[in-house]
Amino acid sequence: MEESLFFPARLLSHISRGLTGIEIHPDAKVGKRVFIDHGSGVVIGETAEVGDDVPIYMGVVLGGTDLEKTKRHPNVKSGAVLGSGAILLGPITIGKGAKVGAGSVVIRSVPPEATVVGIPATKATLLSPSGQELAHNKLPYPALLAMGRIFDRLDRLEENSKR
Repeated sequence: MEESLFFPARLLSHISRGLTGIEIHPDAKVGKRVFIDHGSGVVIGETAEVGDDVPIYMGVVLGGTDLEKTKRHPNVKSGAVLGSGAILLGPITIGKGAKVGAGSVVIRSVPPEATVVGIPATKATLLSPSGQELAHNKLPYPALLAMGRIFDRLDRLEENSKR
């Protein structure tokens, strides 16, 4: 950023944050038609880059993991979807058309068209048991699915031990 524009850009950033609850660093690169829905708590860090046509839901953080003046915030490619409360940390890339589920913590790059959920975020299967594609508000939570399988197995073991 040109030095003569640094102060006005920072001032505008702070005023906007106070009015909207959205903090976008003046050096962040944000594409066309980025839609911040219910933006309270959205933070887009200094070296973050967001492509075109990206919906960002409330509470999303594109955060850095280093204090050095290097690339330290995420790149989000065009068409990706960032669910409410998702936290993306470090110089990772969210691929074109990828989906990040609500409340996920993403610390590794996500390939194009993939969907990740959980803490830490892992790739999810987007088909329901009936084979229909799931909407982003109905994504499976891998840890919960694993716990369900454990409880099912425990039930079977207990039944077998009663025989």
